[in-house]
Amino acid sequence: MTAPATPLSTPASADRIELMQTFVRIVEAGSLSAAAARMGTTQPTVSRRLQALERSLGVRLLQRSTHAMKLTEDGERCFDRARELIAGWEAFEAELRGAGDQPEGRLRVVAPHVFGQQHLIGPLSAYLARYPQVNVEWLLHDTPRDRTPDFIADGVDCAIRVGEVTDPAVVAIRLYEVPRIVVGAPSLFGNTPLPVHARELEALPWLAALNFYRTEVVLAHETTGEAHRVPIRPRLITDSLYALRSAAVMGVGIGVSSAWMLTEELEAGRLVHLAPQWRAAPAPVFIVYPYARFYPARLRLFVEAMRTAFPSA
Repeated sequence: MTAPATPLSTPASADRIELMQTFVRIVEAGSLSAAAARMGTTQPTVSRRLQALERSLGVRLLQRSTHAMKLTEDGERCFDRARELIAGWEAFEAELRGAGDQPEGRLRVVAPHVFGQQHLIGPLSAYLARYPQVNVEWLLHDTPRDRTPDFIADGVDCAIRVGEVTDPAVVAIRLYEVPRIVVGAPSLFGNTPLPVHARELEALPWLAALNFYRTEVVLAHETTGEAHRVPIRPRLITDSLYALRSAAVMGVGIGVSSAWMLTEELEAGRLVHLAPQWRAAPAPVFIVYPYARFYPARLRLFVEAMRTAFPSA
């Protein structure tokens, strides 16, 4: 009669895949407790899986202390190979199940605050309704324009970015271009005629969007293409587009903002379109994610859902 396996037994091949998946999640999350939270399990379970993997491989993968965790040299090699093996296994499973299989699992997405709260909730809701086995973590961060998220460290699958993407290490798909116009409250002008040319905007009080402009605004004539640089000395600089819009409505100053955010204010007369034939450069919207040999169905279908949700740029 075969003796039952002891806790120190070498795990079977199928178990090793689960152990490697746990190890990858630990590294991506940055700690055992964070990995456990993301995986919907307990920290002791995650710790036992890590120890079992280390025993089966005969190497130490992580150096752990009370306040820190660091990959060993063997751990670094194992992490790279483990990610490749897991991706290959997922591709193998997807091929066996067929293309029509419903995607499942967790998708972690970073999106800008305003865009993520207002403009993208509709496409996101439609995606969740279509694929009920997928859960989405919708993280709203206004990432600086010159930096893409740390996909591995933050455990992020993809990000939606407003502004050009120059990082060669990521796949960047242009979704849309957001028109941007100059607006101000009628109270700023009284009986004075509204500005028609871009140069008439220079003497007015300005509001600035921290991530897009601070010292000058470049406007182009929509018919002739003529460009005009408008130097500005902002009375208010903010990283919140909602705050910029509210300050404009209250007459603090004029500002450049995305046209889609201003529809209600313009229709109600709380804001007016200034120098209407002059526009700031449109802000491109991208979806970005790291290069990989295989992408899970939940990510591929999410990217496709975002692409079809916007008019082609």
